[in-house]
Amino acid sequence: MAQVQYYGTGRRKRSTARVRLVPGTGVITINGREAKEYFPYETQLLILNQPLVTTETQGTYDVLVNVHGGGYTGQAGAIRHGIARALLEANPEFRASLKREGFLTRDARAKERKKYGLKGARRAPQFSKR
Repeated sequence: MAQVQYYGTGRRKRSTARVRLVPGTGVITINGREAKEYFPYETQLLILNQPLVTTETQGTYDVLVNVHGGGYTGQAGAIRHGIARALLEANPEFRASLKREGFLTRDARAKERKKYGLKGARRAPQFSKR
């Protein structure tokens, strides 16, 4: 018999995470590695666990993630977004609590492009009278 799976895609900065929730014991696997092994900082683990903690489903689903692009913080944010979307697919009643915490909103902040005539996105060349 086919096992029930819930899917969610999360994005943040340059990162994209494809998340799969499978009923299980609460193991989080990212790109074939355990989450504690994948992320160097504890704060990133806290970020990606937030939707599970909010909906009180921390030990009920195994989370399987494929993530690429960006850095660790962007990837953690993308995984959080993907988990929130997958939880919404699993149980639509979670919408109110996830939306209140802001986990369903895609964070649109990204790096601003460099403009011609400037040294960065906004940094102008140094001014000198002479």
